[in-house]
Amino acid sequence: MTKICFTLIRSQRKTLAIEITKALDVVVRAPARMAKRDIDRLVTERAGWIEENLEKMRARANARPPLTDADIEALKRRAREVLPARVRHYAPLLGQMPSGIRITSAATRFGSCSAQNSLCFSYHLLRYPMEAVDYVVVHELAHIAHKNHGPAFYALIAAVLPDYRARRALLRV
Repeated sequence: MTKICFTLIRSQRKTLAIEITKALDVVVRAPARMAKRDIDRLVTERAGWIEENLEKMRARANARPPLTDADIEALKRRAREVLPARVRHYAPLLGQMPSGIRITSAATRFGSCSAQNSLCFSYHLLRYPMEAVDYVVVHELAHIAHKNHGPAFYALIAAVLPDYRARRALLRV
């Protein structure tokens, strides 16, 4: 079995947590009084999960090479054209109209809906297929009606995009 190298952070928490960072480092957060041998044992028990997820993250990182400044500008320009147009297309279908639309550089969140019904979309979303882009647009428009991820929220999405699960899966590549 492979020995897992990790950074240990102790705190006043009650449980052990294993995290894999974007830099592909393994961080273990543990209760301050937990014995090191118990921590090592738990990490060894979870070694399969850790290795599997490290490999997935490596593959994901290799599939999406870093962007140049020119790439970023092109994505921003395309996002400013495509995303408002997609919102204009889907808003009437859902019966929801946003109070505004902004394009951001968020790296970990493709879209959001504020309490004032203003939508934000990351230009990074345009690195994915249009089916995935449309899913995020519909998802955020649905948040205007439902500020949660309950059954009514997903029913509204499914009414417009019956294949929304497959579209959402495209974002996890």
